[in-house]
Amino acid sequence: MGIVLNQEPELRDPDMIVGWPGIGNVGIITVETMRKALQAEELGEIEPWDFFYPNKVTIRAGIVTDMNFPGSKFYFKRMPKKDLLFFIGEEQPATRESAYAEGKRAYEMANLVLDVARRFSCRRVFTSGAAIAVTHHTMHPKVWAVANEKALLSELRHYDNTILMSEVEGKGNQGSITGLNGLLIGAAKRRGMEGICLMGEIPDYLSRMPFPYPKASKAVLGTLARMMGLNIAHNPLEDMIIQMDTVVENVYQQFPPEIKERLEQRKQANQTKQEAISEEDEQWFKEHIDEFFNKDKGV
Repeated sequence: MGIVLNQEPELRDPDMIVGWPGIGNVGIITVETMRKALQAEELGEIEPWDFFYPNKVTIRAGIVTDMNFPGSKFYFKRMPKKDLLFFIGEEQPATRESAYAEGKRAYEMANLVLDVARRFSCRRVFTSGAAIAVTHHTMHPKVWAVANEKALLSELRHYDNTILMSEVEGKGNQGSITGLNGLLIGAAKRRGMEGICLMGEIPDYLSRMPFPYPKASKAVLGTLARMMGLNIAHNPLEDMIIQMDTVVENVYQQFPPEIKERLEQRKQANQTKQEAISEEDEQWFKEHIDEFFNKDKGV
């Protein structure tokens, strides 16, 4: 188990931006879009052997010739003011019981990422993901922010379309971030690095659907770019958003009337305060949405 770096560039006061798959693939789409837009150069990777099973085994003439594993790669980009490091993991090292990383392997993965951050003297680490919210798919997603230092909160409040997770109505000044997105900024705090997680809103009724939600990624990318002082072209995400809006709307129009009626009320509600989904609503939508999707499977 270890880190393999292809080169040792001299970087100036870099920040690290990290992305893994998750709900709606919000985080990994955000980070991959920024990486591609900036044409960041590959730096190295975390060896996969202790974290993943191969997702493909190549056999030729009866002989195993290759095994392909999920990638866990580092990239870098020199910038006019502050250089950037990227880490993109194609999978979280999950257990059979969970889709998200947890336990010893998750902590090991987080610390290997932070080893590289420390090696290049990173001061701040960013992660991103999805925030399951009481919203509607036709509305512009907001970005929920969490930091590992109190001093960062006043900075985060300055950015448009960004709110602190602790200030979301119904959260009661508490919350949790599933998987490595939360674990990484917690581990960063223990190692003396600032950590920020930015989460784009995804409607609760879409959170269990198996497709990306690029509209939330665009919102996170906007906040992240402003924090970095960057101007990122959104063209790749715009095309994906148009495609996925059509998919989502087609699914939405098939919802039973009692679900649509309840969801349409959200468009009329006062949106000055963000709300967390209540346990009662979460259970109601889970039962009705799951029933809707399972009916075609004969479940």
